[in-house]
Parts: sequence; structure tokens; C-alpha cells
Amino acid sequence: MVMARSNSPLRYPGGKTCLYGLTSEILRLNKLERCSYAEPYAGGAGLAVTLLFEGHVSDIHLNDIDRSVWAFWDSLLNQTDELVGLIRDTPVNIDEWHRQRNICLNPQDFDDLTLGFSTFFLNRTNRSGIVKGAGVIGGLNQDGNYKIDCRFNRTELIRRVNRIAKYKSRIHLYRLDALEFMDIMDKQLPVRSFFCIDPPYFNKGSSLYTSFYNPDDHAAVSQAVLGLDRPWILTYDNTPEISYLYKARRQFGFDVNYSVQTKRVGTELLVASKGLKMPSEVRDRMVYRPQYRSA
Repeated sequence: MVMARSNSPLRYPGGKTCLYGLTSEILRLNKLERCSYAEPYAGGAGLAVTLLFEGHVSDIHLNDIDRSVWAFWDSLLNQTDELVGLIRDTPVNIDEWHRQRNICLNPQDFDDLTLGFSTFFLNRTNRSGIVKGAGVIGGLNQDGNYKIDCRFNRTELIRRVNRIAKYKSRIHLYRLDALEFMDIMDKQLPVRSFFCIDPPYFNKGSSLYTSFYNPDDHAAVSQAVLGLDRPWILTYDNTPEISYLYKARRQFGFDVNYSVQTKRVGTELLVASKGLKMPSEVRDRMVYRPQYRSA
């Protein structure tokens, strides 16, 4: 299975760029190459932009209800030069970290470009890329093994921003509730469309994301996903609660690299829509198979 490095300027814990090889193979097996592609929880969108760059999808529809994340992507697409200037010229030190953190904590006081850059800055300078509640790399005294700028390679990050911006006519950005986004896209996108759905984790979601769900929210998501007409895959942390919510669909285990606190490989759950053909190496990792009724 082909692995891909992230093309996103953002870092995300448990980011799904590692699923590039699997997702591109699913698209090929199901004759969905060059289809429209949608993510209700875009986050870093590393998988989406890589599929677009490599020609596996024709256009991508990215949604994030979190204004801070949305503002970054909106700035990248619509104020590219201004964002690049901020990445190039903003000092990366503790004083600036405090200033950017204040922007993040008071989003109502700032425009989208300023807020979007603060999201980017904290994502690149906080431990594990966690914008909310995580400490700065190296600590406030900068006496750790790594320093605040170790993930802030200006040249590479500007290259990523500019490359994505070249595809702006094929990138559609939304700031909707994920359930509303899925409902609208399921009706409006062509029949040859594909959803990749990566909700906030069931466990520890509140410590990783600025927008997170309670158990009732996760249940509502499951109802929305199971009601989709377009084909989809869904990824989650592997918990009994999530497995139960999706007991009507095939479930597979897969490995993803984490960088939250300690580098490790974790096993997550991948759920596939009914009738979606899966590669043999994934079928071998099936952990649950429903007994479909004729209806």
C-alpha cells in the first residue's frame, strides 16, 4: 500500500494522510477515480489535497465548523499572498507565541486572516499540533530537547501553501455543521462522489480538538452517515461505543501513527458503506461483519 507524506501545512494528531494508499485503491476498485470528494471534518485536509494533487479526485469539498480552522483555509485560498507574507515575516519566539495564543483565545476580536494565521502558528509551534490547551514545543523557558521553531520550516510551509492555492478552483470550502454538510452534499454532489468522514475521537476528543462531541452527538453522526446515499468510509478511534453505533456496516482495523506526547502506532476503526469494494489486505483485517437483511 502506497504511503504519502503530508502536503498539508497543518499538523493533526492521528491525521489521515496515512490512508492515501488505501483510499486511492478504494476509489480505483469502485470506479470512482476522478470523482468529487467530500470531508465533513476537514482539519488538516492532508488526505484530501494529496488525492487532488495525484489526480485521484476531480475536486474536493472541505468543511470545518471551527472558525479558526476554516479561517486558515479561507486565507490560504483567498488571501494567499497575505498569508505567505505572515509565514515568511512573523518571528517565531515565545513573545509571538503569547500574542498568537491571545488571538486564538479571543477569535471574536480578529479578522479571518489574523485568526487563520494564529491557528497555523500555534499548530506549528504547539506540541503535537494541538491548538487548544497544549504547551509550546520546548516549553516556555525553551529548555526542552526541541525548540519552538523546529516544526516551522518557512520555505517548505510556504511551498505547501502556494501549491494548494494553485488548485483553488477545484477546492470548495464550507463552514457548516457536519451533519448539515453531509445532508447538503449527499443531495447536491454528482452520483460519482465519495465521502471520507473522520469525526472527533470518542475518547479524549475534548483534549485534542476545539470542536468535540458528547455521546449523543456521536450517535447523531452515525445516523447521518448511515443515511448517506453516496459511498463513504469513516474512521474513528476503536471503542465499543463506536463499534455498536455502526454495527450495521463492515468494520476493519487499521494502524495510524500518532504523535500525541509519545510516538506510537494506534489501531483505529474503519467503517465502509454498504457494497463498497475493499482491497484484499483490508478485508483480511475485518473485525466485524453484519448480517445484512434483504431490505
